[in-house]
Amino acid sequence: MNITLIGMPGAGKSTVGVVLSKLLNLNFTDTDLLIQRKYNKKLYELIEAQGTQHFLDTEMNVILNHMFDHTVIATGGSVVYREKTMQYLKQISTVVYIRVSLDEIQNRVQNLHKRGVVSLHASTIPEIYAERCALYEKYADHCIDTDNCSLEQSALKIAQLFQM
Repeated sequence: MNITLIGMPGAGKSTVGVVLSKLLNLNFTDTDLLIQRKYNKKLYELIEAQGTQHFLDTEMNVILNHMFDHTVIATGGSVVYREKTMQYLKQISTVVYIRVSLDEIQNRVQNLHKRGVVSLHASTIPEIYAERCALYEKYADHCIDTDNCSLEQSALKIAQLFQM
């Protein structure tokens, strides 16, 4: 069993993912950290050096070539830009979209550049939000609204989907 978390930067994929992995006794992997470790660079440095399209290919290759087993997988928010990556994740896991309102994302995310946020055509948080939300919903097996939820409450909402 694997669970993949998708959503906007600042949605809590990594922090909720750690709590969720403990609740369900699963491993935890953050794909952004896999990329950073492999290339020994921060995401924004890779994006600056490679450009958006090459970075998205790098993200796809790292995910496709990593073995996930009984793992909560926290992805970068840009993972939905590559259909091949999302088809793979849907094949090996249940995909959960951590849905957070635009207002909340804007409160949580201050510096898009330093976070290593990429987009295809957008440059502001509202534009990126509009660009990505339909993709998150397209690929999600489950959508979980987490506005006004603590990390623990968010993780519990997701865990309830998987408890028999």
